[in-house]
Amino acid sequence: MTWIMIGGLGILVAIIMNSCAESKKVAAKSGVQLWAENCQRCHNTPSPNSFSHDQWITLGMHMQTRAQLTNEERDKIISFLTQ
Repeated sequence: MTWIMIGGLGILVAIIMNSCAESKKVAAKSGVQLWAENCQRCHNTPSPNSFSHDQWITLGMHMQTRAQLTNEERDKIISFLTQ
């Protein structure tokens, strides 16, 4: 039983470490990269000047849930779209 618990703990640690590495990859990406990777995989994206700053914020909040984006990813994408 102890070996099973130790093995399970090892797997859990590996998963956590992998997720941290993935977070660093995301942190290194720009808003334009995240926009291209996330928004364009489901639909054609409108040009950045298609919506006002406030509209992009609203759209970003909505699409964050649908695309399973982090707050940081959403903020980078909105920053790119509203610059």
